Amino acid sequence: MSTSTFAAPPLASPQRVAVSLMFLANGFVVGSWAPKIPEFAARLSLDESALGLMIMCFGIGSLCAMPAVGMLISKNGSHKVMRFVAALTVPCLMFVTVAPSIWTAAAALFLIGALIGGMDVAMNANAVEVEKRQGRAIMSSCHGFWSLGGVAGAGLGGVLIALYGVYAHALAASIITCIAVVVAWPRVLADPPHTHTTDPVNAGAGSSRVSLLGAGAAVWLTGIICLIMMTPEGAILDWGALYLRQELGADPALSGLAFGAFSAAMALMRFLGDLVRDRFGAVRTFRVSCVLAMAGLGTAGLANSAELAIAGFAVAGLGFANTVPIAFSAAGNLPGLPQGLAISVVTFMGYSGILFAPSVIGFIAEHTGFSAVYVALPLFVLMPLAFSSLMRHADKRAG
Repeated sequence: MSTSTFAAPPLASPQRVAVSLMFLANGFVVGSWAPKIPEFAARLSLDESALGLMIMCFGIGSLCAMPAVGMLISKNGSHKVMRFVAALTVPCLMFVTVAPSIWTAAAALFLIGALIGGMDVAMNANAVEVEKRQGRAIMSSCHGFWSLGGVAGAGLGGVLIALYGVYAHALAASIITCIAVVVAWPRVLADPPHTHTTDPVNAGAGSSRVSLLGAGAAVWLTGIICLIMMTPEGAILDWGALYLRQELGADPALSGLAFGAFSAAMALMRFLGDLVRDRFGAVRTFRVSCVLAMAGLGTAGLANSAELAIAGFAVAGLGFANTVPIAFSAAGNLPGLPQGLAISVVTFMGYSGILFAPSVIGFIAEHTGFSAVYVALPLFVLMPLAFSSLMRHADKRAG
């Protein structure tokens, strides 16, 4: 038998490059939104509460689209849905840039949220299919490319807005996103419809049902952990630039680096995440990551300068980088539940944190200021730290 039969697939296959580009494009659009928020609020005369309601429209759009996109994937496969939603996402920043009123701006943010959230579900589903075909993990690096896109979007956005204004920035961001989608389009892995379902209740006898109850509690707890660990990412994305400008006196270019520094550090650590976890184990990696995240958020909240706050956000990015991928892996390996069911619960709860919680933060910040918010967020991380032993399931390997 030829040894070529056992040859591993190329590390950078066209399908892996394609889905990585989709993650990059999605992160770039989200990162490009961050430096637009101060101008958006000023143009429509929005205070923190009103802006919080606007951002809630973004979150509601995403959460509404996620289950709908999941049903479309089950009927058509992830590749068709991902390409369709990605194409619609290309011009979405223009919608919110030209919106002339509060109502049209709210509708634009709802639409952007739906497109970003729907694309997120589809590209994660496609990344899972690429992993299966290639026999190697790629999810952590895919999320690293998302963070890299966030860095590019936030950093470039702040500079372009300062030099050329919001309209030129929106046009440039749309062109860059279009290029990424066009390059990825013909290389996306074509997968069949995801119609297979598993009935865990009828799969075994009484002992299996008891195991299912325990697994159900574990998956909900893992979902709460994801919600807590993803909430600060939304808080920095939506409020970091405003915090630097209003409370620390940063200019537009510097304020855009709040989410940029966070995303840059997160991207770096996510590209290293698989190696770190294999070396130290999921539980230890998760615990150290929690401590780093708490230290970074506290530093940002107590900072007396924009530069120190940006450094704190960067440290927080290093900490939060691998907590959610580890939690997703743990959920997928929980005994007693089908992998798809567990991951869907955890994903929905986690993205509720990044999309919905920032709206609540806006209401709180109107009375306390953003500094107090960033100081308080580390206290919530104590709960994931206390239940970090659940992450041991992430060290299980298929087969």
